[in-house]
Amino acid sequence: MMHDGGMTGGMMWGMGLVWLLVIILLVLGIAALLKYLFWRGR
Repeated sequence: MMHDGGMTGGMMWGMGLVWLLVIILLVLGIAALLKYLFWRGR
C-alpha cells in the first residue's frame, strides 16, 4: 500500500509539517491574545 508513486511519503511529511506549523501558530496567537487581554484588564 506504500508503493503507489513514491511521493506519498513526502506529501505526508509535508502535510504533517504544515499542520504542525499551523497548530504552533494558533497556540502562540491564542497565548498572545490571552496575555494581551489579561494585561490590558489590569
